[in-house]
Amino acid sequence: MWTALTGAAERAGTVALKALLPPQCLRCGELVDSPGTLCGACWSALSFLGPPQCQACGYPFEFDSGVSLPVDALCGQCLGRRPIYGRARAVLRYDDSSRALVLAFKHGDRTDAAPAFGRMLVRAGAEILAGADLVVPVPLHWTRLFRRRYNQAALLAHAVARASGVPAGPDLLVRVRRTPSQGRLAPPERRRNVRGAIAVRSGGRTLVDGRRVVLIDDVLTTGSTVEACAEALGHAGAQNVDVLTLARVVRPGR
Repeated sequence: MWTALTGAAERAGTVALKALLPPQCLRCGELVDSPGTLCGACWSALSFLGPPQCQACGYPFEFDSGVSLPVDALCGQCLGRRPIYGRARAVLRYDDSSRALVLAFKHGDRTDAAPAFGRMLVRAGAEILAGADLVVPVPLHWTRLFRRRYNQAALLAHAVARASGVPAGPDLLVRVRRTPSQGRLAPPERRRNVRGAIAVRSGGRTLVDGRRVVLIDDVLTTGSTVEACAEALGHAGAQNVDVLTLARVVRPGR
């Protein structure tokens, strides 16, 4: 009886909250049926990523020829140089349609989107989360965290942990020095910018050693930052490091 009463109270509370604060689309603000969702138009505008793709970095192949690709099919860049991490997967193509969604979450205090993004990440990263021991966010330097008030990658990692059951290590990685923004840097400059800037926190080696780790971040651009994280985790004894991001940049002619 107590369970029934509690359930009824929760349902009544949900109805009252919806009446006072109607749920809005995460991207455009239109009214939707459930909190943390997208309206039909915004959902249709997004470009979701998936096979066929590079088995290492997850870069989408331009077309599906209908021919089954080998399980280890790689893009041209990964054929020339494999990333330090094992595999990378992303939910969305980072383009005009997804940018507003990502930036509102990252800089616009739309932290209410984290649970929905977590569920999307779990679906997109099912193959790498299936064997994972730990999900770890890409860290922010404390000065940037102080200004922003939250680390969007840490919110995503917690959401993935809740949706998947894989434990989170939210503070295992630390930025040991502040680096300039990567936004306007070329790929070689990005690699130099983050070299030696990320480390496993003191005392964290025992949590990493022998573990299969999935790095979580909002956007994958050139991969320089996640490679620096993967290198630090590898030095601490991680058995394997994969990468899972909400979006990734896809450049024509790459």
